[in-house]
Amino acid sequence: MLNVDTIKNGLVIDHIKAGYGSRIFHWLNLDNAPFSCALIMNVQSKKCGKKDIIKIDNIINIDYSVLGFIDPDITVNVISDEKIVRKIKTSLPERVENVMKCRNPRCITMTEFYLPQVFHLANREKGEYRCKYCDSTYIAGEGGELMEKSK
Repeated sequence: MLNVDTIKNGLVIDHIKAGYGSRIFHWLNLDNAPFSCALIMNVQSKKCGKKDIIKIDNIINIDYSVLGFIDPDITVNVISDEKIVRKIKTSLPERVENVMKCRNPRCITMTEFYLPQVFHLANREKGEYRCKYCDSTYIAGEGGELMEKSK
């Protein structure tokens, strides 16, 4: 039996597509956090079959557009005094910057490293993003590995 304590004041990132929790956990640098946090994977869910959950026993700044890009169905619950005080639903952002790298070898970002990696939402239904510079297409959540988060 798995037992994870309740969060007194913190965040619960819920409804993460199964298998994506570790990407988010590392993106948020929680593996080096000085506070308690838990990554729970492959939890049974009536809504989506299986899901991942991240529990953070602290309030941290999160870029919700990155979460929405990885998985637009994520919900972030803000916990205060062991009660949910706010629910934040994510969605696909119109623009993402420095979240992933363009993999097109002819893209200007391959040689001009100072340029930000910018992608614009081209098709919301398909979750399709296009590189600002070379127009390469990527699908949200599948568009390659996340870039290192700047500290």
